[in-house]
Amino acid sequence: MVSSMFYNSVNLSTAVFSRTHFPVPVYKHSCIEFSRYDHCINYKFRTGTSGQSKNPTQMKAAVAESPTNNSDSENKKLRILVAGGGIGGLVFALAAKRKGFEVLVFEKDMSAIRGEGQYRGPIQIQSNALAALEAIDLDVAEEVMRAGCVTGDRINGLVDGISGSWYIKFDTFTPAAEKGLPVTRVISRMTLQQILAKAVGGEIILNESNVIDFKDHGDKVSVVLENGQCYAGDLLIGADGIWSKVRKNLFGPQEAIYSGYTCYTGIADFVPADIESVGYRVFLGHKQYFVSSDVGAGKMQWYAFHKEPAGGVDGPEGKKERLLKIFEGWCDNVVDLILATNEVAILRRDIYDRTPIFTWGRGRVTLLGDSVHAMQPNLGQGGCMAIEDGYQLAVELEKACKKSNESKTPIDIVSALKSYERARRLRVAVIHGLARSAAVMASTYKAYLGVGLGPLSFLTKFRIPHPGRVGGRFFIDLAMPLMLSWVLGGNSSKLEGRSPCCKLSDKASDNLRTWFRDDDALERAMNGEWFLVPSGSENVVSQPIYLSGSHENEPYLIGSESHEDFPRTSIVIPSAQVSKMHARISYKDGAFYLIDLQSEHGTYVTDNEGRRYRVSSNFPARFRPSDTIEFGSDKKAIFRVKVIGTPPNNNSERKEAGEILQAV
Repeated sequence: MVSSMFYNSVNLSTAVFSRTHFPVPVYKHSCIEFSRYDHCINYKFRTGTSGQSKNPTQMKAAVAESPTNNSDSENKKLRILVAGGGIGGLVFALAAKRKGFEVLVFEKDMSAIRGEGQYRGPIQIQSNALAALEAIDLDVAEEVMRAGCVTGDRINGLVDGISGSWYIKFDTFTPAAEKGLPVTRVISRMTLQQILAKAVGGEIILNESNVIDFKDHGDKVSVVLENGQCYAGDLLIGADGIWSKVRKNLFGPQEAIYSGYTCYTGIADFVPADIESVGYRVFLGHKQYFVSSDVGAGKMQWYAFHKEPAGGVDGPEGKKERLLKIFEGWCDNVVDLILATNEVAILRRDIYDRTPIFTWGRGRVTLLGDSVHAMQPNLGQGGCMAIEDGYQLAVELEKACKKSNESKTPIDIVSALKSYERARRLRVAVIHGLARSAAVMASTYKAYLGVGLGPLSFLTKFRIPHPGRVGGRFFIDLAMPLMLSWVLGGNSSKLEGRSPCCKLSDKASDNLRTWFRDDDALERAMNGEWFLVPSGSENVVSQPIYLSGSHENEPYLIGSESHEDFPRTSIVIPSAQVSKMHARISYKDGAFYLIDLQSEHGTYVTDNEGRRYRVSSNFPARFRPSDTIEFGSDKKAIFRVKVIGTPPNNNSERKEAGEILQAV
């Protein structure tokens, strides 16, 4: 299970995910109305035809306790129905519960999240959303942060998909630290949902309850479930996702917008060599891009986006094979992750969003999260916006209750919902637009002139930097810090009851500043094992050659014969163009160097940008991961440089590592 990757998984009682049973019968087409009498709730059953009240049956029910303003009994008179028990719906239910409101959440299936269940994988909860959770319930926020894997304390950013070279690095730590916010994390969706459901309470969540219709009566709202049952409350919140039935009933059928991209996603038991210094990367390409992120416990999550028509279907066992073809020739960081992922762990879905709308609701009904502003996943802000929505909506309802108390007038629910819309519209629309723009940028990236130009593609061999790449980097360098500061911290000043402070555990590496400035320092920070992996069908060597960094004072000697003077570090390559003493490999300060020993046929290095040069016999040449080394020029002794992370601990991991080493 995906949740097993985290150290702090939550085991709920079955009550949270089982159907809530009432000690009185609930009849089809009956309506249940909530009325408060001290610590009881009246359930009045009315048939859908007569509209006459039956004899009310009183029954005990849990009352949401407010940690503040307990004397404010007016808050407790507001009864809220929530359609959807996903992240947004549960966060709002928790916020409303903490403010003393009565809440009832309807969810069609708490055991799965929007039909994909445990395999959908982790979700990124960024600083802005974590801060909102802290303002709602500090204990719940702490539990979420303990269960998550911190990624914001490392280097994140954009890289070239082919070469793997850094294009732009993101600093998500500084904006959080400067504004006193928690640092970004990723957490299993199932684990997050379990934590929220436990905090909300099993008595508040009705599982196997799918809202299919509603009616706004002016003084209350009633909802109809798929099983025919009917419930009534003071207002309805539609948090039922991108295919929201509440939205459809509010505004009529509206097609979601296809992004133009299908997305494969998977989770692999894989630890990159730079796991301690890099959190997540976006690999840029033409009409395709790839995202990888550390999710903790020795696992990596990835997303592969490819531009194509919607509705595509892969054959049995066909996803992995197709991905390897789509990303053929891309850097090892991408290919290795695909190779390390089991076929059954790869999902495919087409990416849709919805254009932001000016009006989020009508009367006593409004929308929240994906039901109103479903966005593409490129900024990792979809769930974060839903969490911010939940916080803001609860605040506006509380304000309306306080105003009602002061003026001795009925609670103006409609105005409160409009205030919620006004508070959220602009921020959500901007971030929605940024998410779309990020997809365009990631998939239209061109490293060199000639990429995507068909007959003119031969220009790519000249390695002329594409003007868009140069100009885009200049613009992003200027705009990215401002954008991150606003996205991650732009809502923090509106969070009531939360002190601006960081967790002491949210501490970045002392080398973080250096890594941002210096790609070389970032590469030297890798912690892995180096291999020369045979490449090409005519290679005379069949097994990878291991290079140890512990032999700093004992260089490796490459030759066609073994040398007694180098008993531990003599590497024999039986090829006609490999001299007896052909080349030497040495290690110093986290890097390997190669020097040719005046061999007859030479030693050559091709770097990750495709530049090939002959190694000098007088000056050591540094080689890097993904470089190709040739001993001689007859293509019989070609090796790819690979760096593998943590050594395999079991047979399955050894098999995956072997596949990665051999797949060159």
